Amino acid sequence: MKITRRSLLATSGAAILSSTLPRRGWTETRVELDGGIEILTLSDGNLTLPAEFIFGPMPGDELAAVLARFDMDPSAPLTPPCNITLLRHGDTLALFDAGSGTAFQSSVGALPDALAAAGIDPLDITHVIFTHGHPDHLWGALDDFDEALFADATHMMGRIEFDYWMDDATVESIGAERASFAVGAKRRLEILADDMVLFDDGASVLPGVTALLTPGHTPGHMAFVIGEGAQAVMVLGDAIGNGHIAFARPEWTSGSDQDPEMAAATRGRLFAQITAADMTVIGFHLPGGGIGRVVQGSDGFTFQPEM
Repeated sequence: MKITRRSLLATSGAAILSSTLPRRGWTETRVELDGGIEILTLSDGNLTLPAEFIFGPMPGDELAAVLARFDMDPSAPLTPPCNITLLRHGDTLALFDAGSGTAFQSSVGALPDALAAAGIDPLDITHVIFTHGHPDHLWGALDDFDEALFADATHMMGRIEFDYWMDDATVESIGAERASFAVGAKRRLEILADDMVLFDDGASVLPGVTALLTPGHTPGHMAFVIGEGAQAVMVLGDAIGNGHIAFARPEWTSGSDQDPEMAAATRGRLFAQITAADMTVIGFHLPGGGIGRVVQGSDGFTFQPEM
């Protein structure tokens, strides 16, 4: 397994027209596996979240002590990165998630520019495989005209997740703070539905890529294992949603998860599986390009980005 990182610099179309607009840079992290498999992460930008979105249900005194290890203020806004995974193997060019698009937050939606910087046209994408239906993972599948951005791609989602967001009752049960998530997901999935391929836990979504049901963050959240044995790589999505408290205290419930207790149990199972197999992991909101290793210590786990 070979892992490399490089900085990419690109200008949006608007920036080309106006030299007064800022240029954006991204970091590309690349993993090369045997058999000609190549995995990249590209940045869609970063979210901006209030601290209580994650830390709200956690014990305050203990939380501050743990976050001090990471030089984090438990009351400061969070700015987690958004790492899009891209798999290249033969004629396959598959994205895991599609980013936020332009309708969610101003600090995200950079994936089209990041793809351009990497020399990839959206029409070259053959598959878009969703971990789940939250805005930062799904909304970028459509452009500003509600057309599929990856128009020639096969779009794929776990059956449980798809059915959840398509259910009219979800907007009523999800809670007021996430009602817009439900409305936005249903509208986008209705547009994509005719060409959507659904799959279940354990499915081979592509040759060498196996779906793994990891519920809790959302009801049908999926992770994906690419390859096998010593070279296996797990695309986590948001099943392990940050590089700090989710590792140090995976048993604590997080405000970011729709079913906090189930999500904590899922994290526990994943950490056991990942460490037993010494897997490389890719996390949507993990630092350093999102690719790294899980290290178990005497007091929780740590994430070590591959540099």
